Amino acid sequence: MTTPELRPVDLTVVDTNTAEWTLFPIPQIGVELDALPLVADPDTGMQVFKMVYRAGFTNPWHHHPCAHGIYVLDGILTTHGGEFGPGSFVWFPEGGIMEHGASADGDVTFLFITNKPFDIHYVER
Repeated sequence: MTTPELRPVDLTVVDTNTAEWTLFPIPQIGVELDALPLVADPDTGMQVFKMVYRAGFTNPWHHHPCAHGIYVLDGILTTHGGEFGPGSFVWFPEGGIMEHGASADGDVTFLFITNKPFDIHYVER
């Protein structure tokens, strides 16, 4: 039996210290979040962003057709399930309602990871 020749994979590398941030609009609630796209998989729809919630911002009760995780880099993430600081990873399962944001004391910077294409639906809208 022959095996195909193995070769190194191409890497995706983003220097988040120098890359340009974009705005991630959420028109349903009239906000634009600071976001730095890191990677998107065209086959699965999985995405990873570095994002910021500004002090006191809360993304009100909503749900997604995807699961997602938030890895806190700096600041305090507030959620319906508690508050989480740097180094915390919070996984939000697909389909349930949730709310999350930044504490009133400061911004929260985090990695936002989806398992498939992102969409958001608000309970009150």
